[in-house]
Amino acid sequence: MSDLLDRRFIVVIGKGGVGKTTVSAALAVAAAKRGKRVLVAMCNSKERLSHLLEVPPIGEHVVNVLPRIDAVNMTPSAALEEYGLLVLKVRVLYKAIFENRIVSSFLRGVPGLEAWSMLGKAYFHATIPRDDGRPQYDLVILDAPSTGHGLDMLRVPKVIMDVAPPGLLRREAENAWTLFSDAKRSGLVLVTLPEDMPTNETIELHAAITKELKLPVAKIVVNGVYPPLFPAADHSAFAALPAALPAGSPITSLAASSRARVLREAVQATSLARLVAELPVARVELPYLFVPEFRRAAVEALAAAFG
Repeated sequence: MSDLLDRRFIVVIGKGGVGKTTVSAALAVAAAKRGKRVLVAMCNSKERLSHLLEVPPIGEHVVNVLPRIDAVNMTPSAALEEYGLLVLKVRVLYKAIFENRIVSSFLRGVPGLEAWSMLGKAYFHATIPRDDGRPQYDLVILDAPSTGHGLDMLRVPKVIMDVAPPGLLRREAENAWTLFSDAKRSGLVLVTLPEDMPTNETIELHAAITKELKLPVAKIVVNGVYPPLFPAADHSAFAALPAALPAGSPITSLAASSRARVLREAVQATSLARLVAELPVARVELPYLFVPEFRRAAVEALAAAFG
């Protein structure tokens, strides 16, 4: 697993609701425990990271949340300003260009520019040095939007490279794409659940990333894996038990729960088998944690899988 956390830029992507932010948090905690300085960059999301890590709400500017871990919930407007300042260096020059009424109207009409402002800001944090010459962050984790929007965001640098005239914007897109394409320095982490629909979408996502974008997929993370509760040989018996019980049986509820569990385990086994068969990528399985509330202790428990 060390090769994953040794990268400079990780994109965590997957279907909505599969636990991308949880995985991003666990990766950040694991990297910080190794002594790395980490930035978790969210993309204008309904921010959950602060709840998971038990810290104050995280806004549109970078803040320190835990030792060696910073975070930001990027918004297009704030990201465009910060990215413009990072590129242009001088606030007066930024204001002259980006706050010009005509330029601002033009920028709002450029397809993909809002996505690029956030992706470009995250990229810059992975590359700009501190005053002492060391990288500002050893690892930047981009908690990307859900599958479709995440793919659109990743396509933006290629679009800029294809259509923009030579100049600053195209040069920055080329530099970013060079980083994103380098399997030693960057990688995508595809997050899924051991269920039919997320598995189907992850297989399709992998194809789009590897065949269309030709970006490196570093890991598949299967989140919320249930431990086997019953021997596989007994599954059919448990599945049939509720229908075999007489009316009013005192174990009706227990039988129904057992049936639901074996059916879930069967779906989980099928999903895991498909991921193994169809995606030639190293896989990490994160256990479903039976906790009353999913907070920092649970994140730290999952972080051990990336340690």
